[in-house]
Amino acid sequence: MRTAALSPEARSAALRAMTADTLDVLVIGGGIVGAGAALDAATRGLRTGLVEARDFASGTSSRSSRLIHGGLRYLEMLDFRLVAEALAERSLLLDRLAPHLVRPVPFLYPLTRRVWERGYVSAGLTLYDSLGVLSGRTRGVPRHRQLTRAGALRMMPGLRGDALVGAVRYFDAQVDDARYTMTVARTAATFGAHVATRTRVTGLLREGGRVCGAEVCDLETGERAALRARQVISATGVWTDEMQAMSGRPGRFRVRASKGIHLVVPRSRIPGEAGLILRTEASVLFVIPWEEHWIIGTTDTPWELSPDHPAASSADIDYLLGHVNRVLAVPLTRDDVEGVYAGLRPLLAGESDATSRLSREHAVSTAPGLVLVAGGKYTTYRRMAADAVDAAAAGLSRPVPASCTAEVPLAGADGFRALWNQRAALAARHGVGGGRMERLLRRYGSLAPDVLALAAGSPDLGEPLTGAPHHLRAEIVYGAAQEGARHLDDVLARRTRISVETPDRGTEAAEEAARLMGEVLGWSAAQRETEVEHYLLRVAAERESQMMPDDETADAARMGAPDVVPLREGPAG
Repeated sequence: MRTAALSPEARSAALRAMTADTLDVLVIGGGIVGAGAALDAATRGLRTGLVEARDFASGTSSRSSRLIHGGLRYLEMLDFRLVAEALAERSLLLDRLAPHLVRPVPFLYPLTRRVWERGYVSAGLTLYDSLGVLSGRTRGVPRHRQLTRAGALRMMPGLRGDALVGAVRYFDAQVDDARYTMTVARTAATFGAHVATRTRVTGLLREGGRVCGAEVCDLETGERAALRARQVISATGVWTDEMQAMSGRPGRFRVRASKGIHLVVPRSRIPGEAGLILRTEASVLFVIPWEEHWIIGTTDTPWELSPDHPAASSADIDYLLGHVNRVLAVPLTRDDVEGVYAGLRPLLAGESDATSRLSREHAVSTAPGLVLVAGGKYTTYRRMAADAVDAAAAGLSRPVPASCTAEVPLAGADGFRALWNQRAALAARHGVGGGRMERLLRRYGSLAPDVLALAAGSPDLGEPLTGAPHHLRAEIVYGAAQEGARHLDDVLARRTRISVETPDRGTEAAEEAARLMGEVLGWSAAQRETEVEHYLLRVAAERESQMMPDDETADAARMGAPDVVPLREGPAG
């Protein structure tokens, strides 16, 4: 199948199609669960629409630890079913659905106690290795391995010698969460789903006591429309309570937001070949290898303020630096931090006040015409989506096939391994370096030649982007023309990670990226200036928030930068 383009024209066509005829399923929310639900519904033959108030993955789904994993701490909580389910999904994503976007990553678990701790950790990791296989799938990653202290320090020379007595190496997997979410949405569009970002739900339509669609506002034009649907699925994450209130029915569950922040530091600052998993007094801390950087996270604290733009405070940053510096030979300082990002986990509220103890299980609630899905974790999004569509299908008046997304590779997966094997020849053919070719294949899979084709037609696009040399100018054009990017922040923060992976947080690249996007989207000179101005204000506000002592002052600072497209009434989606 030819992969659908999430172009400006496709967005307009999607809105017209959703307005013209009744949908079987309307999905609200363009995070990973909403995108997954749209793909699940479309591949079952249902007439499907997906609307999102901002950009794909603009909330929680672009601000995770970028891990696809079973969750060792859930194993310690004896939640074997959740871990086994997640490990089965990890294997599926690695082997079949998205080998271009999901790849194995090694971790060291440093041991600080002799004898008993090695036995305890090894027993847990033996079970961890086995649970995925017991689901009937391959493990997808190598088994864990014991290391002496000397062996661990050879693998991670950046560790302090007295910080461990030995270690265990194990594997999980990692993903670019924002690109993955966009790719799921693009795959849904390939199978016929109508997809529109910057489309905010302002109310639900009802006939009698039944939900029969949604009122929406096109935030790009201000036009309003009524989208009729036989079933509506809300996958709005930390905005779930707002959606329940909009439905006019008491919620059957409550979602609490837990804030997690991550630091991005240069790879050169911590010599080593593997990530780290470290215990803290509240949870665990990851140091994750990410191309030319390390990602350090995360915190786990309640967030009671607006979910629109969670902010990292100075206390959050000090917390992470303090914990990671306990094991590093050369401590990190604030000057080493190139990027910071904060996200909110949607946790199902329970009896415990500590967010680290709230459930990562998901739940599905139904009312006539309406399905709400909440909770869960990124790794198990496909299961969550299938459960939500199952609930919606039960409310339709005809038989609906079972979910088949376990058999549907995402856009860019087909042919990826063959192109990966040919990467040296591809690099020579297109006149790019081998390292750049590998990065393109990891971002776009078998669609990478489409990006390079833009540069073939316009050699200027084959040059590195000013201020972000690891990205080609063609990637900015491709993001706007094929991947649904509507605004500068979409490409700098989510189609790429320039906003957290460059020391200036993308400010140097902003002007050129706006020019390239503007040529695709038809921006005037004034529109380009507005996009750049808003992006610079956002970066400045985030930097200011990260100097504030607590959540309240950090949130006030971050909210000082307005959205480039103001949101109107209703949940963000």
